Amino acid sequence: MSDFIPPAKPIIGDEERAAVDRVMRSGVLAQGPEVAAFESEFAEHFGLGRACVAVNSGTSGLHLGLLSVGVKPGDEVIVPSFTFAATANSVALTGAKPVFADIEPASFCLDAASVAAVVTERTVGVMPVHLYGHPANMHALQAVADRHGLKIFEDAAQAHGASLGGTPVGAFGTFAMFSLYPTKNMTSGEGGMVSVGDDETERLLRLYRNQGMQRQYENEVVGFNNRMTDIHAAIGRVQLTKVDAWTRQRQDNAAYLSANIEGVIPPPVAESAVHVYHQYTIRVSDDRDGLAKALREERGIGSGMFYPVPNHRLAPFMAGVDLPATEEAAEQCLSLPVHPSLSPGDLERIVTAVNTLAKAGA
Repeated sequence: MSDFIPPAKPIIGDEERAAVDRVMRSGVLAQGPEVAAFESEFAEHFGLGRACVAVNSGTSGLHLGLLSVGVKPGDEVIVPSFTFAATANSVALTGAKPVFADIEPASFCLDAASVAAVVTERTVGVMPVHLYGHPANMHALQAVADRHGLKIFEDAAQAHGASLGGTPVGAFGTFAMFSLYPTKNMTSGEGGMVSVGDDETERLLRLYRNQGMQRQYENEVVGFNNRMTDIHAAIGRVQLTKVDAWTRQRQDNAAYLSANIEGVIPPPVAESAVHVYHQYTIRVSDDRDGLAKALREERGIGSGMFYPVPNHRLAPFMAGVDLPATEEAAEQCLSLPVHPSLSPGDLERIVTAVNTLAKAGA
């Protein structure tokens, strides 16, 4: 059998190693000048037009962002159920209640009509997830938010560089979180970046990430140790110089897959949307699990099932809600390799395997 094709492959090169060595030699390892530089470079690189605050994980970014905009116990925040648990976890960690809404079948992102249907007098915000690298329908969601006086909080964990109508994700909401986990489109080893739409949210984020203080021993709030290290920031700064080329390669790989795969439903892209393909997620209408197993065991091709158990059926969040598009996606979705390390031969292998196995009903 040919070499195994992994579903994801972090890329760490000599430049990242040299950056880490530079920081190690400097002796300044905790939050310092590398973090400050990374924050400003990240905002400029993605054209966000707003300040960014670096933290130690994407989940921390969501949690601290919610605290910084005043989400509190008794509040409700509307979230998709079809996402990683960190989205709902971050709401619950504030003491607020995550309320689950359905998704648009094509984009896998929050459906505005479903959001509108679950708004109550306790709802304070909506947290769309730009899932798999495709932007959520922010214009429709903003209209719902405006109608009900709600704030928008973006979970852009998987969407570095995605945009809608020329506006980059991360520039729509009161705040937005980007994950820098190793398998994301770019990484800092571990970490998160939060873009903020106003000075007060930025100030509070900086307090919450650093034990509640801007100046040592002058604590203003009860805070956390959610700082990013200069080691991680140095890695992220190097990755910023490479992410655009990686994104173009992901988009080229996705275009090849969409033009050639048969027997499954490729991911569509909404009008005016730029998809950055953190995942290339197909729908398999018959026996998704069987296809994944055959790809792995017979063809040496990895894939991912994101997310077979929606949040509203997870133990901490069990909710008797009717989310038909979410349930269908959880049964059908399969993410094929699309990462920039794929060779032309790898792509041809993936297409041949999917077409053959889908036709055979694997």
